[in-house]
Amino acid sequence: MAPQFHQPSPERMVDVGRGFELCVQTFGDPAATPLLLVHGLAQQMIAWPQDFCSELVDLGFFVIRFDNRDIGRSTHSTTPAPSPINLARRRFSAEQYVLADMAEDTSELLKALGIPAAHVVGVSMGGMIGQTLAAQHPEQVLSLTSIMSSTGSSKSGLPAKSTWLRMAKRPPRDRAGFIDATVSLFRHIGSHGFPFDEAGVRERAGAAWDRGHDARGVTRQLAGIMKSGSRTHEVRTITAPTLVIHGDRDRMVHPSGGEATAAAIPGARHETIVGMGHDLPVGVRSRIATLIAEHAKATSEVAA
Repeated sequence: MAPQFHQPSPERMVDVGRGFELCVQTFGDPAATPLLLVHGLAQQMIAWPQDFCSELVDLGFFVIRFDNRDIGRSTHSTTPAPSPINLARRRFSAEQYVLADMAEDTSELLKALGIPAAHVVGVSMGGMIGQTLAAQHPEQVLSLTSIMSSTGSSKSGLPAKSTWLRMAKRPPRDRAGFIDATVSLFRHIGSHGFPFDEAGVRERAGAAWDRGHDARGVTRQLAGIMKSGSRTHEVRTITAPTLVIHGDRDRMVHPSGGEATAAAIPGARHETIVGMGHDLPVGVRSRIATLIAEHAKATSEVAA
């Protein structure tokens, strides 16, 4: 693949309707097979490491990454964020969006980019968005890869109590505090079976703060997940060929979340990565990229 295709395109805003614009960036040849990356709670598109995106380009894909609503440079909602008490009691305003709204954003993004269908890869909340997209817009999803995610069931995929306690802390108010808090969180939920890249985490956290961190937006995203409840019944309707990837040391989404997702989707394949937690450490990126590419290739061969 030509070196220029490894460089990200300039960021641009794409109108997806209903008052939202999403910030988008691409890698690779637009004539290649499209692959859409959807990230998770509180994570901007830059949380998809550039070396990971470049490897996917080398594997034959046109890679698209973007900021979900309420994060980074995409539109932030004006709906008041729920209070901690209302979150705990699961009391949400009528205006509070749900995962289906975020999946609709994603659907409209593909349309705006002129992409009829793509291989969809989602991490954590992004996996939930990908699942919802595959269920509600099956014609747009060539294949689905759901990573460290769940169906929203209250019986599986729950965070460890220690993780909930960390998430309940008051959000940092300055850049240095945010970077330190991010490092602390990912030391806890990250892949304890692989070396921890503190320098990389610090660099991405600083870049995320500079691009537009918004604690209230993160709270609204969390509320969107919680308000959506269990999506098991809908997940069972997914017809896209599905690969489920989960680590066995995930403290944010318990590995039972991956098991439940694979069990719910007809024909889904479940791949467990030993030592992986709730992140994409350097030591697993090539393996995950290869799994995604092999899954997409197998899907294309079956379709042919």
